[in-house]
Amino acid sequence: MNPILSRLEGNPVIAAVRSPETVTAACAAQTEVVFLLCGDILNIGELVRRLKKSGKMVFVHMDLLGGIGRDRQAVEYLVQAASPDGIISTRSQLIRTARELKLLTVQRFFLLDSQSVAMTAETAATVRPDMAEIMPGICPRVIRRLISQLGKRVPVIAGGMVEEKQDIMEALSAGAAGVSTSREALWNL
Repeated sequence: MNPILSRLEGNPVIAAVRSPETVTAACAAQTEVVFLLCGDILNIGELVRRLKKSGKMVFVHMDLLGGIGRDRQAVEYLVQAASPDGIISTRSQLIRTARELKLLTVQRFFLLDSQSVAMTAETAATVRPDMAEIMPGICPRVIRRLISQLGKRVPVIAGGMVEEKQDIMEALSAGAAGVSTSREALWNL
């Protein structure tokens, strides 16, 4: 079974950490998976270690990591410096590289219109990330449509603009495997 899915079965809320100051709250939260949307070449190792020490599965968003390139060497550096469980990226090449390096992968897609939904399904089917995060995550109808196109090959995480418990419930009811949110108040549902 996909290791992310097994963690999300116990708690489908993912703590999306946007600043180093909220790492402590994420460590104490009931969530089992953390999307680290902050950090730089100097502090990423320490941030990941703190989260993993508290039992969290940690994914680093490569596109938001400061002071580091967006290429194979950046992913290799991240593995050596921080040993996260996986990465998040919008870039297919980084997802492929991470898979080669035996990291778990979450490919992030922004849904703007019906064409972007079709492109998301096509890209996810080709690149085969472990999971696809779609943004915004508050579109249950689109979540259902994408899940029907992807089947069980690429589980979907809903993220972005998730601000209330109802947003989480609707995304999960639509079939999302998990929901990422930066709202600390929702991390302990």
